[in-house]
Amino acid sequence: MKTIGILALLLGIISSLFYYLDSHLDSLYIFDPEHLHQISQAAIHLYGNDTPAVVQHIVAELHAKHPRHINLHEEWMFNNAGGAMGAMWILHASVTEYVIIFGTAVGTEGHTGRHTADDYFYVLRGTELAFKPGVYEPEVYPQGSVHLMKRGDVKQYKMESTCFALEYARGWIPPMLGFGYADTFTSTLDFGTLWRTTWITGREMVSNLGKGKL
Repeated sequence: MKTIGILALLLGIISSLFYYLDSHLDSLYIFDPEHLHQISQAAIHLYGNDTPAVVQHIVAELHAKHPRHINLHEEWMFNNAGGAMGAMWILHASVTEYVIIFGTAVGTEGHTGRHTADDYFYVLRGTELAFKPGVYEPEVYPQGSVHLMKRGDVKQYKMESTCFALEYARGWIPPMLGFGYADTFTSTLDFGTLWRTTWITGREMVSNLGKGKL
C-alpha cells in the first residue's frame, strides 16, 4: 500500500508539472513561424529552384538570429515515417521544438502521423499535396507556401517529384520520435540510420538543455 501511495504521489506531481508546462509552452519557444516563412520566401525569391543556395541562405539567417541553437553541420540522413521516405538535416532539436530541412528528389507519399506538436511545412521547392477523409479534392501547397498541421491533426500527404521543405514543429517533441522510428522495425530494418538519427537528435537535445533551452 505504501508503494502504491508513493506512485500515486509521483504521478500527481508529474501530471501537475506537465499540465503547468503545457499551458506555458509559448514561453519556451525561440522560433517564430512568421519569421521562418519570411526567410523561406526571401530565399526562394533570391535563388528560385537552386535548392542548395535556398537552404544555405535559410541556415545562415537562422544562425544569425539563433547562433547558439543551430546545427551547422550538414548531417543528412534518411527518414522513413508513415510509409514515406525522404532525407533530413536536423538544424535544431530540443524538448519543445525542432527545425529540419526535409525532402526528396524523387517524390514520396505517406501518413503524416498524429502528433503532440503543431507542424509548419514551408515548401522550398516543388509541391506538396494533402488529403483528409471526406474531401474530394487535394489541398495543394506550392513553392513558397506553408502547410500548417495543428497538434492532433492527421492527413495523407504526397510530395510530387522533387520537393524540399523547411519543417518546424513546436510542442512536445519526444513523443513524436516513436513515429519516426516505427518504420525501421516494421519495414526498412535500417538500424544504421536509426542509430544516426538517435545520436544526432539526442546530441542536439542535450546540447540545448545545457544551454537552458527546454
